[in-house]
Amino acid sequence: MIRDITIGQYYPAQSQVHRLDPRVKIVCTLAFLISLFLQNSILGYVVAFVFLAMVIRLSKVPVKFIVRGLKPIVILLLFTVLMNLFLTRSGNILFHYGILTITEGGLRTCVFMTVRLIFLVMGSSIMTFTTTPNSLTDGIEKLLHPLNRIHVPVHEIAMMMSIALRFIPILLEETDKIMKAQIARGADFESGNILQRAKAMIPILVPLFVSAFRRANDLAMAMEARCYHGGDGRTKMKPLQYHRNDRVAYLITLLYLVAIVGVGRYIPFKIWIF
Repeated sequence: MIRDITIGQYYPAQSQVHRLDPRVKIVCTLAFLISLFLQNSILGYVVAFVFLAMVIRLSKVPVKFIVRGLKPIVILLLFTVLMNLFLTRSGNILFHYGILTITEGGLRTCVFMTVRLIFLVMGSSIMTFTTTPNSLTDGIEKLLHPLNRIHVPVHEIAMMMSIALRFIPILLEETDKIMKAQIARGADFESGNILQRAKAMIPILVPLFVSAFRRANDLAMAMEARCYHGGDGRTKMKPLQYHRNDRVAYLITLLYLVAIVGVGRYIPFKIWIF
């Protein structure tokens, strides 16, 4: 399970998506995520699927690598499916047994919420797979730069996000090493009830926290030794600039938004409960 967590990882490749400005990828990703909640049409999700498939194809990131990132949220997906399936009471009753009732509205909401979560995770993963943590931080800082006028510490916020993204793969690797070491010493993390499994995680959490604090202390000392005092007066070795491909990406995303809103709201298309 630890190896299946792909958040914060970067997949190096020579693709058009990799070469885009990080600000473009951040804005387009946010637009894609927002579009998933703007409509409840089966055709709208078909348009979203086509757009997402096109971006994945252009990014040259293997599909199996993206799908692998869905494994850690399987429990969340199951919880979402069950809650929406049995607690939403609207439309005709399809199944009833005791306290369990499935209605047309519950089934429709269940399917739409599942598709939204899957597309949301895959769309966010494409941004992190094709953008290095430094580029992502620079893009966020540049987008939030106007907030400096109202004394919002934009640089510090971007720096914390960059450090967090860099530490995620490191901590996952450290957790994997600790688990293997504990298993080699006879530890069992698979058998027993929930309380026993939680108790078995203590030999992992203690050394993991010690390692994390040690790395944080080393990082703080290194930044202090390099005379880091915030973002005031700092310049960029590679300043961000928009190019032709970036403007094309904005245009394609705008056309996608028009298409998904238009198709979802103005084209009548029904299949049973959808």
